[in-house]
Amino acid sequence: MNRNFVLPRRPQVSRRPRRGSLAALAFAAAGLLAGAGLVAPAASAAADYTQSATQLSSSQAQISFTPTTASLYVDVHYTGVPGIGQQNVRMTNSSGTWSYTVGGLSTGTVLDYWFTYEKSGPQYDTPHFSYTQGGATGTVGAPAFSPAGGTYAGAQTVTLTTATSGASIRYTTDGSTPTASSTLYSAPISVPTSRTISAIAIKSGSANSPVTSATYTIGAQAGCTTQPNVPNFGPNVRIFDPSMSAAAIQSQLDTDFNAQKDTLTAQFADRRVAHLFKPGTYNVHDNVGFYTSVAGLGQNPDDVQINGDITVDAFNASDQGVALQNFWRSAENMAVTPSSGNDRWAVAQAAPFRRMDVRGGLQLYPASYGYASGGYIADTRVSGQTASISQQQWYTRDSALGSWAGGVWNMVFSGTTGAPANTFPNPPETTLATTPVSRDVPYLYVDGSGNYRVFLPSLRTNASGPSWAGGSTPGSSLPMSQFYVVKAGDTAATINSALSSGCNLFFTPGIYHLNQTLNVTRANTVVLGVGYPTLVPDNGVNAMQVADVDGVRVKGLLFDAGTTNSQALLTVGASGSTGDHTANPATLQDVFFRIGGQIAGKATNSLVVNSNNTIIDHTWAWRADHGNAGTVGWTTNTADTGVLVNGNNVEATGLFVEHYQKYQVIWNGQGGKTIFFQNEMPYDVPDQASWNAPSGVAGYAAYKVGANVTSHEAWGMGSYCFFDTNPAVSSYHAFEVPNNAGVRFHSLLTVSLNYRGTITHVINDAGGTTPSGTVPVDVVSYP
Repeated sequence: MNRNFVLPRRPQVSRRPRRGSLAALAFAAAGLLAGAGLVAPAASAAADYTQSATQLSSSQAQISFTPTTASLYVDVHYTGVPGIGQQNVRMTNSSGTWSYTVGGLSTGTVLDYWFTYEKSGPQYDTPHFSYTQGGATGTVGAPAFSPAGGTYAGAQTVTLTTATSGASIRYTTDGSTPTASSTLYSAPISVPTSRTISAIAIKSGSANSPVTSATYTIGAQAGCTTQPNVPNFGPNVRIFDPSMSAAAIQSQLDTDFNAQKDTLTAQFADRRVAHLFKPGTYNVHDNVGFYTSVAGLGQNPDDVQINGDITVDAFNASDQGVALQNFWRSAENMAVTPSSGNDRWAVAQAAPFRRMDVRGGLQLYPASYGYASGGYIADTRVSGQTASISQQQWYTRDSALGSWAGGVWNMVFSGTTGAPANTFPNPPETTLATTPVSRDVPYLYVDGSGNYRVFLPSLRTNASGPSWAGGSTPGSSLPMSQFYVVKAGDTAATINSALSSGCNLFFTPGIYHLNQTLNVTRANTVVLGVGYPTLVPDNGVNAMQVADVDGVRVKGLLFDAGTTNSQALLTVGASGSTGDHTANPATLQDVFFRIGGQIAGKATNSLVVNSNNTIIDHTWAWRADHGNAGTVGWTTNTADTGVLVNGNNVEATGLFVEHYQKYQVIWNGQGGKTIFFQNEMPYDVPDQASWNAPSGVAGYAAYKVGANVTSHEAWGMGSYCFFDTNPAVSSYHAFEVPNNAGVRFHSLLTVSLNYRGTITHVINDAGGTTPSGTVPVDVVSYP
């Protein structure tokens, strides 16, 4: 396994793998009872709503419901689709109109449908309605608005879309009804002052869509109010002060670690915790367990001095001395003087080490020299040697190292002084002098008056070294009075209410079930989490939608798919977004996705990026290969794709995507860049026939660049196969890209773990077939 850094005490053996089409959006029992007339006994009034059903195509119809009084939810129930029984679905809200598209129809199909809706607290049922599907032509899909109508502090840029391919959109902004002669929509509409946009979609040979409208109130927002600058962070945030005794702090640290350390009992438990150290000096040893964040509350790393260790040595018997499952933990914004001269951070995925000043060496391998599968460092200084030893892949960004030792398959660096030279594959080091675009994470700190603030680091281009190397990270800050602190008991409604009032969000450790999508519509909104707050969408809703606006920052969240399929867990920008965010992009940092493991989750896509210029900085999208009983299996935790990028000039630094059932990553946008990619294909493919790509080749590529893309570049890319259920399965290639000079890949590899299945080529038709012995096949550059 370790081909280039021979360690006498460690035998060269292969890695031990970790243990371990859309269903209809079937609603829960409440929806079934509503359909049977057992819920919402009060009859609805026709004045409460308008409704319609319109044909979108020969096989689809859109059902719409517009309540007179805004509803928290609307469910549609319908029968009549051939081959399936009654369906009960939570509809999607756009500018006050709730809609749902029914598929599987043919000419003459008769739908019987009715609604359940909320009005000012009580729930009501409507009468039944009937719709008959017509021929190939029908009614054009109604225009949708992004962002939705509402009250905003500043000017907005509104995108209009229709579900009908080939349709044009006409619109007005003066309150008049749009017609075929109104202004043609060709680019996003600027809304600098309050106004109503009305739109109609038109296509020759089809009936015009209904007119839809959205009202935007600009500049009247009062902003986030009544939030304290010294908040109550709830019971799962430990705040330590240097005036506390070292023994008392150590006791709390040890208690938390003992509850969070065991791989068998804590890996998929509900407990979440954060350790936050106020500025000062501490003589403690913080061993970091599952779902634990450790961070300093200084404005810069050296404001918090740890004379001891920040480490991850669990020594569980079940782990056999390896770190392959050391997930979901983090260390940030501290200076550490290690007790033994070397700090240890032996982790796998979703375990960032950020803004750290290590005054000694840093060991990235377990004390037993056991296996570890990959990790991430950013904005960090290590005065001594950083040693990876048994790490398969690793990515280090915008940092300073005394020196580096070791490398198994691919060690990747960008903007890191002290990094080894670019020598892939012998030794397997991939080094870029700078990071094209980067921005350090937003973080909580305490100012000189004892108030809490969130610091917002500035954007960097062609960065090298830590952002704080000059003494302080450039940027600005926001008071906590502009943040709503999300704690146990908060619902999607309370969180959305805070967002709509102009608040940023600070998520404390916990698990938050969402029965409606969280809508981030205001430019420069900050969504910051500590202690791995976990968002679980219920009833098939998408967990979070970010509008196509400047400067939104999302950091430190775990999205855990619910048991009813969601189309996406996190979406940035509406489909077709065209805004230019070069000067102030959205950033997604330490944002993680899980399908199954704790619950039998389902989501078609985990992350969808439609906005241009977005920075994806350290994400792990994981369809679980092991977990609690009944939560993992080919037909249990279903998920097509981990990351789907449609926006242009999107950059990913530290992209970990594993085990999805089709393409792991699909990149359709122009000008994309990826620095570091680690992937495992799905373990549980039942047979080859179940896993052949639409092109007819064997298997799905791990990383697919769209056929129309003319510019894309990537460095340090690895994909592994471990087809444990059926080792006869193979994938034709791991990377599928269009053949042109503007699409360039550097330092790629494939591996068959324990020779369970094969990957025939590395990229397109280049690179050999994975051999036995867990030996990589390397491609230095393509084309």
